[in-house]
Amino acid sequence: MRGNDEVEGRVTLAAIAEQAGVSLSTVSKVLNGRSDVSEATRGRVEELLDTHGYRRRAQGAPQSPLIELVFHELDSIWAMELIRGVENVAKENRASVVLTESGTRHAPAPDWIEGVLRRRPLGVVLVFSALPDKVKKQLRSRAIPFVIVDPAGDPDPDVPSVGSANWAGGLAATRHLTDHHHERIAIITGPEDMMCSLARLDGYRSALAMAGLEVDPDLVRFGDFHVQGGFTHAMELLERPDRPTAVFAGSDLQALGVLEAARVKGLSVPEDLSVIGYDDVPLAQWSSPGLTTVHQPLRQMAEEAARMLLRPHDPGRTALRIELATHLVVRQSTAPPKSAATS
Repeated sequence: MRGNDEVEGRVTLAAIAEQAGVSLSTVSKVLNGRSDVSEATRGRVEELLDTHGYRRRAQGAPQSPLIELVFHELDSIWAMELIRGVENVAKENRASVVLTESGTRHAPAPDWIEGVLRRRPLGVVLVFSALPDKVKKQLRSRAIPFVIVDPAGDPDPDVPSVGSANWAGGLAATRHLTDHHHERIAIITGPEDMMCSLARLDGYRSALAMAGLEVDPDLVRFGDFHVQGGFTHAMELLERPDRPTAVFAGSDLQALGVLEAARVKGLSVPEDLSVIGYDDVPLAQWSSPGLTTVHQPLRQMAEEAARMLLRPHDPGRTALRIELATHLVVRQSTAPPKSAATS
């Protein structure tokens, strides 16, 4: 700890220690995420750091050559694409990547921040996440930049984020089906509390409206982006007497679940049922039949997020929100319904 570590030249850490009624070494422990500090003391020191607008100077404790990549779960194919993207940028900058599984729905677990403060990475990339104000303040006070990839909700204006054109992707997928004369089109989107899920659903609704079709609420399902969820919802949809002729799945993994449900029900894809996915993960081209899907530039999203972390910080610059384009990839899992093909 340097004795001249100041709060914008106005108040020293020694003064913060005095106001908190603790030693300077205790303040240092809090700053560096040490666990041997009581919660009450930690909260008191953090509150004073925030009140005084503390920002650690660049010449303070050295940062580790690490980029921290945070997922709420790692057991999915698209996670590998994001990891590769961050890895590419890390190698360019002679840095390494630390993977963290937060273990919570859409925000890092409370003890996660302590590990980050101890590691002092060059920056943090969070996936499908939202950051509580307290955590944002802690990261900023230690000069640790952060970027959210595909935010769970609508991020605050001061939070940099990288996403993709989810509404346009949902629109393109559904228009592809309406252009093939499908009228009963089901959608299995992602979780209801995620912004990307709702955007893809809005694109689906807009495409139906453009085709003069009404949305049937019974054909709208909120999934979990995983194979089992896609299978479960598809089985329910395909057991209906007025089953859909096409299913738009909000992820390729869910689409694989739909393909399996069609097999179980004795339906041929695309003759009896058209299936379209989302993400265009490498596995999509090897499914049987090859999966029509919306290409989401996952690797490029991760690369852009990592580069944002490493750009020189300009305090007067407005936080960036970057949205990359999506596009439709047509393979063999979609075709006109039998009724349209024979009319």
